[in-house]
Amino acid sequence: MLGDLTLDVVLSPEGALARGTDVPGIVRFRQGGSAATAAAWLGRLGADVQLVCAVGRDGPGRALVESLRADHVVVRAARVAGRSTGRIGVLVEADGERSFVADRGAADRLAPADLRAAWFKAVEVVHLPLYSLIGEPLGSAGREAVRLARDAGAAVSLDLASVGPLLAHGRPAALALVQAVAPDVLLATAGELSALLDSPNRAVLGARALAFAPVVIVKRGGNGATVHLLDGSGASITFDVATKPLPASDTTGAGDAFDAGFLVGFAEGRRAGRSTPAGLRRAVLAGHRAAARQLAGPRAQLDLR
Repeated sequence: MLGDLTLDVVLSPEGALARGTDVPGIVRFRQGGSAATAAAWLGRLGADVQLVCAVGRDGPGRALVESLRADHVVVRAARVAGRSTGRIGVLVEADGERSFVADRGAADRLAPADLRAAWFKAVEVVHLPLYSLIGEPLGSAGREAVRLARDAGAAVSLDLASVGPLLAHGRPAALALVQAVAPDVLLATAGELSALLDSPNRAVLGARALAFAPVVIVKRGGNGATVHLLDGSGASITFDVATKPLPASDTTGAGDAFDAGFLVGFAEGRRAGRSTPAGLRRAVLAGHRAAARQLAGPRAQLDLR
Protein backbone atom coordinates (compact mmCIF):
# COMPACT_ATOMS: atom_id res chain seq x y z
CA MET A 1 0.00 0.00 0.00
CA LEU A 2 1.42 3.37 -0.96
CA GLY A 3 -0.17 6.76 -0.55
CA ASP A 4 -1.73 9.29 1.73
CA LEU A 5 -1.99 9.29 5.50
CA THR A 6 -3.86 12.42 6.55
CA LEU A 7 -5.79 14.03 9.36
CA ASP A 8 -9.50 14.16 8.53
CA VAL A 9 -11.36 17.10 10.08
CA VAL A 10 -14.96 15.91 9.79
CA LEU A 11 -17.73 18.53 9.96
CA SER A 12 -21.25 17.21 10.53
CA PRO A 13 -23.75 20.11 10.73
CA GLU A 14 -27.10 19.35 12.33
CA GLY A 15 -28.93 21.17 9.55
CA ALA A 16 -28.34 23.20 6.42
CA LEU A 17 -25.37 25.55 6.41
CA ALA A 18 -26.24 29.23 6.71
CA ARG A 19 -23.85 31.49 4.85
CA GLY A 20 -22.09 34.05 7.02
CA THR A 21 -23.17 32.64 10.39
CA ASP A 22 -22.95 29.60 12.68
CA VAL A 23 -24.88 26.34 12.72
CA PRO A 24 -24.57 23.67 15.45
CA GLY A 25 -22.95 20.36 14.66
CA ILE A 26 -20.07 18.04 15.49
CA VAL A 27 -16.40 18.39 14.56
CA ARG A 28 -14.24 15.26 14.80
CA PHE A 29 -10.58 14.45 14.14
CA ARG A 30 -10.01 11.09 12.50
CA GLN A 31 -7.34 9.13 10.71
CA GLY A 32 -7.82 9.72 7.00
CA GLY A 33 -6.24 9.17 3.63
CA SER A 34 -7.48 6.68 1.07
CA ALA A 35 -4.40 4.44 1.15
CA ALA A 36 -4.16 4.60 4.94
CA THR A 37 -7.82 3.72 5.48
CA ALA A 38 -7.54 0.71 3.17
CA ALA A 39 -4.36 -0.33 5.00
CA ALA A 40 -6.08 -0.01 8.39
CA TRP A 41 -8.89 -2.25 7.23
CA LEU A 42 -6.47 -4.82 5.82
CA GLY A 43 -4.82 -4.91 9.23
CA ARG A 44 -8.16 -5.31 10.99
CA LEU A 45 -9.02 -8.16 8.63
CA GLY A 46 -5.85 -10.02 9.59
CA ALA A 47 -3.76 -9.36 6.48
CA ASP A 48 -0.05 -8.62 6.63
CA VAL A 49 0.04 -5.04 5.40
CA GLN A 50 2.46 -2.16 5.18
CA LEU A 51 1.85 1.46 4.24
CA VAL A 52 4.50 3.59 2.57
CA CYS A 53 3.65 7.25 3.11
CA ALA A 54 4.93 10.69 4.12
CA VAL A 55 3.89 12.81 7.10
CA GLY A 56 5.14 16.01 8.67
CA ARG A 57 7.38 16.18 11.71
CA ASP A 58 4.46 17.17 13.90
CA GLY A 59 1.98 15.91 16.46
CA PRO A 60 -0.72 14.86 13.97
CA GLY A 61 1.84 12.86 12.01
CA ARG A 62 2.98 10.99 15.11
CA ALA A 63 -0.61 10.33 16.23
CA LEU A 64 -1.63 9.05 12.80
CA VAL A 65 1.30 6.63 12.58
CA GLU A 66 0.51 5.27 16.05
CA SER A 67 -3.15 4.89 15.11
CA LEU A 68 -2.25 2.72 12.13
CA ARG A 69 0.21 0.66 14.13
CA ALA A 70 -2.63 -0.11 16.55
CA ASP A 71 -4.42 -1.64 13.54
CA HIS A 72 -1.41 -3.91 12.90
CA VAL A 73 -0.10 -1.92 9.93
CA VAL A 74 3.65 -1.72 9.35
CA VAL A 75 4.09 2.00 8.66
CA ARG A 76 7.05 3.12 6.57
CA ALA A 77 6.66 6.87 6.89
CA ALA A 78 9.03 9.49 5.49
CA ARG A 79 9.09 12.43 7.93
CA VAL A 80 9.10 15.64 5.91
CA ALA A 81 10.65 18.75 7.44
CA GLY A 82 8.93 22.05 6.78
CA ARG A 83 5.61 20.53 5.69
CA SER A 84 2.58 19.83 7.85
CA THR A 85 0.95 16.43 7.83
CA GLY A 86 -1.83 16.42 5.24
CA ARG A 87 -5.25 17.61 6.35
CA ILE A 88 -8.58 16.96 4.69
CA GLY A 89 -11.71 18.92 5.56
CA VAL A 90 -14.72 16.59 5.20
CA LEU A 91 -18.20 18.14 5.11
CA VAL A 92 -20.83 15.45 5.69
CA GLU A 93 -24.34 16.14 4.41
CA ALA A 94 -27.53 14.77 5.92
CA ASP A 95 -27.70 11.85 3.45
CA GLY A 96 -24.13 10.77 4.24
CA GLU A 97 -22.55 12.17 1.07
CA ARG A 98 -19.29 14.04 1.54
CA SER A 99 -17.42 16.99 0.08
CA PHE A 100 -13.72 17.54 0.64
CA VAL A 101 -11.22 20.37 0.97
CA ALA A 102 -7.72 18.91 0.59
CA ASP A 103 -4.56 20.39 2.08
CA ARG A 104 -2.25 17.51 1.19
CA GLY A 105 0.89 18.96 2.75
CA ALA A 106 3.56 16.35 3.40
CA ALA A 107 1.51 13.56 1.78
CA ASP A 108 2.65 14.63 -1.69
CA ARG A 109 6.33 14.78 -0.68
CA LEU A 110 6.95 11.02 -0.75
CA ALA A 111 9.78 10.54 -3.28
CA PRO A 112 11.09 7.53 -5.23
CA ALA A 113 14.29 7.67 -3.16
CA ASP A 114 12.19 6.97 -0.03
CA LEU A 115 11.25 3.50 -1.34
CA ARG A 116 13.24 0.31 -0.73
CA ALA A 117 13.08 -2.73 -3.01
CA ALA A 118 13.23 -5.00 0.06
CA TRP A 119 9.83 -3.72 1.17
CA PHE A 120 8.23 -5.23 -1.94
CA LYS A 121 9.70 -8.72 -1.68
CA ALA A 122 7.10 -11.40 -0.90
CA VAL A 123 4.31 -8.84 -1.33
CA GLU A 124 1.28 -10.28 -3.13
CA VAL A 125 -0.57 -7.09 -4.07
CA VAL A 126 0.45 -3.44 -4.19
CA HIS A 127 -2.60 -1.18 -3.99
CA LEU A 128 -2.64 2.45 -5.09
CA PRO A 129 -5.43 5.00 -5.00
CA LEU A 130 -5.21 7.40 -7.93
CA TYR A 131 -3.97 10.10 -5.52
CA SER A 132 -0.68 8.18 -5.33
CA LEU A 133 0.01 8.78 -9.03
CA ILE A 134 -0.57 12.53 -9.25
CA GLY A 135 1.37 15.43 -7.82
CA GLU A 136 5.13 15.39 -7.44
CA PRO A 137 7.21 13.77 -6.21
CA LEU A 138 4.42 11.44 -4.99
CA GLY A 139 3.38 10.53 -8.55
CA SER A 140 6.91 9.42 -9.37
CA ALA A 141 7.04 7.41 -6.15
CA GLY A 142 3.77 5.72 -7.12
CA ARG A 143 5.14 4.77 -10.53
CA GLU A 144 8.33 3.49 -8.90
CA ALA A 145 6.19 1.36 -6.57
CA VAL A 146 4.47 -0.16 -9.61
CA ARG A 147 7.87 -1.01 -11.10
CA LEU A 148 9.10 -2.57 -7.85
CA ALA A 149 5.85 -4.52 -7.53
CA ARG A 150 6.22 -5.95 -11.03
CA ASP A 151 9.87 -6.85 -10.37
CA ALA A 152 8.79 -8.72 -7.24
CA GLY A 153 5.98 -10.58 -9.05
CA ALA A 154 3.21 -8.77 -7.17
CA ALA A 155 -0.14 -7.80 -8.63
CA VAL A 156 -1.08 -4.12 -8.85
CA SER A 157 -4.51 -2.76 -8.00
CA LEU A 158 -5.63 0.80 -8.73
CA ASP A 159 -8.65 2.68 -7.39
CA LEU A 160 -9.73 5.71 -9.43
CA ALA A 161 -10.65 7.39 -6.12
CA SER A 162 -12.19 10.74 -7.18
CA VAL A 163 -13.37 12.36 -10.40
CA GLY A 164 -11.81 15.78 -9.70
CA PRO A 165 -8.19 14.65 -9.34
CA LEU A 166 -8.70 12.01 -12.03
CA LEU A 167 -9.56 14.60 -14.68
CA ALA A 168 -7.48 17.47 -13.30
CA HIS A 169 -5.16 17.39 -16.33
CA GLY A 170 -7.77 16.30 -18.86
CA ARG A 171 -9.19 12.96 -19.95
CA PRO A 172 -6.32 12.02 -22.33
CA ALA A 173 -3.81 12.41 -19.49
CA ALA A 174 -5.98 10.32 -17.17
CA LEU A 175 -6.33 7.57 -19.77
CA ALA A 176 -2.58 7.55 -20.39
CA LEU A 177 -1.91 7.34 -16.65
CA VAL A 178 -4.15 4.31 -16.13
CA GLN A 179 -2.80 2.65 -19.26
CA ALA A 180 0.79 3.15 -18.08
CA VAL A 181 0.05 1.49 -14.73
CA ALA A 182 -1.68 -1.45 -16.49
CA PRO A 183 -3.26 -2.63 -13.22
CA ASP A 184 -4.26 -6.23 -12.64
CA VAL A 185 -7.38 -4.91 -10.89
CA LEU A 186 -9.13 -1.61 -11.53
CA LEU A 187 -11.62 -0.44 -8.88
CA ALA A 188 -13.95 2.49 -9.47
CA THR A 189 -17.42 3.82 -8.87
CA ALA A 190 -19.73 3.98 -11.86
CA GLY A 191 -19.33 7.76 -11.89
CA GLU A 192 -15.53 7.60 -11.89
CA LEU A 193 -15.45 5.05 -14.69
CA SER A 194 -17.95 7.06 -16.74
CA ALA A 195 -15.81 10.16 -16.29
CA LEU A 196 -12.64 8.34 -17.34
CA LEU A 197 -14.17 6.75 -20.42
CA ASP A 198 -16.55 9.60 -21.27
CA SER A 199 -19.60 7.38 -21.55
CA PRO A 200 -22.73 6.84 -19.44
CA ASN A 201 -23.49 3.56 -21.21
CA ARG A 202 -23.03 0.73 -18.73
CA ALA A 203 -22.47 -1.98 -21.35
CA VAL A 204 -19.91 0.08 -23.25
CA LEU A 205 -18.08 0.98 -20.05
CA GLY A 206 -17.40 -2.64 -19.16
CA ALA A 207 -16.01 -3.55 -22.55
CA ARG A 208 -13.81 -0.45 -22.72
CA ALA A 209 -12.56 -0.78 -19.14
CA LEU A 210 -11.22 -4.27 -19.84
CA ALA A 211 -8.70 -2.66 -22.20
CA PHE A 212 -6.99 -1.28 -19.07
CA ALA A 213 -7.19 -4.23 -16.65
CA PRO A 214 -8.23 -7.90 -16.81
CA VAL A 215 -10.41 -7.44 -13.70
CA VAL A 216 -12.60 -4.35 -13.28
CA ILE A 217 -14.79 -3.87 -10.22
CA VAL A 218 -17.45 -1.17 -10.51
CA LYS A 219 -18.62 -0.18 -7.03
CA ARG A 220 -22.31 0.77 -6.90
CA GLY A 221 -22.74 1.55 -3.22
CA GLY A 222 -25.94 0.08 -1.82
CA ASN A 223 -26.61 -1.59 -5.17
CA GLY A 224 -23.60 -3.89 -4.88
CA ALA A 225 -20.98 -4.11 -7.61
CA THR A 226 -20.48 -5.14 -11.22
CA VAL A 227 -17.57 -7.39 -12.12
CA HIS A 228 -15.96 -7.34 -15.55
CA LEU A 229 -13.43 -10.12 -16.16
CA LEU A 230 -11.28 -11.41 -18.98
CA ASP A 231 -11.10 -15.20 -18.67
CA GLY A 232 -8.18 -17.41 -19.64
CA SER A 233 -9.21 -17.43 -23.32
CA GLY A 234 -9.57 -13.65 -23.46
CA ALA A 235 -13.38 -13.72 -23.47
CA SER A 236 -15.14 -11.11 -21.35
CA ILE A 237 -17.48 -12.03 -18.52
CA THR A 238 -19.76 -9.54 -16.77
CA PHE A 239 -21.95 -10.16 -13.76
CA ASP A 240 -23.54 -8.22 -10.92
CA VAL A 241 -23.11 -8.98 -7.23
CA ALA A 242 -26.15 -7.76 -5.32
CA THR A 243 -25.79 -6.61 -1.73
CA LYS A 244 -28.15 -5.35 0.91
CA PRO A 245 -28.41 -1.53 1.03
CA LEU A 246 -27.28 -0.07 4.32
CA PRO A 247 -28.28 3.19 6.02
CA ALA A 248 -25.37 5.59 6.46
CA SER A 249 -25.01 8.98 8.08
CA ASP A 250 -21.38 9.27 6.91
CA THR A 251 -19.97 7.23 4.01
CA THR A 252 -16.37 8.42 4.48
CA GLY A 253 -13.92 5.55 4.05
CA ALA A 254 -16.50 2.97 2.94
CA GLY A 255 -14.96 2.65 -0.52
CA ASP A 256 -11.50 2.15 0.97
CA ALA A 257 -12.84 -0.48 3.38
CA PHE A 258 -14.45 -2.21 0.39
CA ASP A 259 -11.09 -2.24 -1.39
CA ALA A 260 -9.44 -3.87 1.62
CA GLY A 261 -12.02 -6.63 1.94
CA PHE A 262 -11.96 -7.24 -1.79
CA LEU A 263 -8.15 -7.41 -1.94
CA VAL A 264 -8.02 -10.05 0.79
CA GLY A 265 -10.31 -12.24 -1.33
CA PHE A 266 -8.50 -11.37 -4.56
CA ALA A 267 -5.14 -12.36 -3.05
CA GLU A 268 -6.58 -15.69 -1.95
CA GLY A 269 -7.77 -16.36 -5.50
CA ARG A 270 -4.43 -15.32 -6.95
CA ARG A 271 -2.64 -17.81 -4.68
CA ALA A 272 -4.97 -20.49 -6.06
CA GLY A 273 -3.75 -19.70 -9.58
CA ARG A 274 -6.27 -17.36 -11.22
CA SER A 275 -9.28 -15.14 -10.73
CA THR A 276 -12.57 -16.96 -11.28
CA PRO A 277 -16.10 -15.55 -11.29
CA ALA A 278 -16.88 -17.46 -8.09
CA GLY A 279 -13.71 -16.20 -6.41
CA LEU A 280 -14.36 -12.61 -7.46
CA ARG A 281 -17.94 -12.84 -6.25
CA ARG A 282 -16.66 -13.93 -2.82
CA ALA A 283 -14.12 -11.09 -2.86
CA VAL A 284 -16.82 -8.51 -3.66
CA LEU A 285 -18.97 -9.80 -0.81
CA ALA A 286 -15.97 -9.60 1.52
CA GLY A 287 -15.50 -6.01 0.40
CA HIS A 288 -19.14 -5.26 1.12
CA ARG A 289 -18.83 -6.71 4.63
CA ALA A 290 -15.82 -4.52 5.37
CA ALA A 291 -17.63 -1.45 4.01
CA ALA A 292 -20.66 -2.31 6.16
CA ARG A 293 -18.45 -2.38 9.25
CA GLN A 294 -17.01 1.01 8.30
CA LEU A 295 -20.51 2.44 7.90
CA ALA A 296 -21.74 0.94 11.15
CA GLY A 297 -19.08 2.68 13.23
CA PRO A 298 -18.66 4.14 15.75
CA ARG A 299 -15.35 5.48 14.48
CA ALA A 300 -12.59 6.32 16.87
CA GLN A 301 -11.49 9.91 17.13
CA LEU A 302 -7.78 10.61 16.84
CA ASP A 303 -6.09 11.63 20.08
CA LEU A 304 -3.83 14.55 19.21
CA ARG A 305 -2.42 15.07 22.70
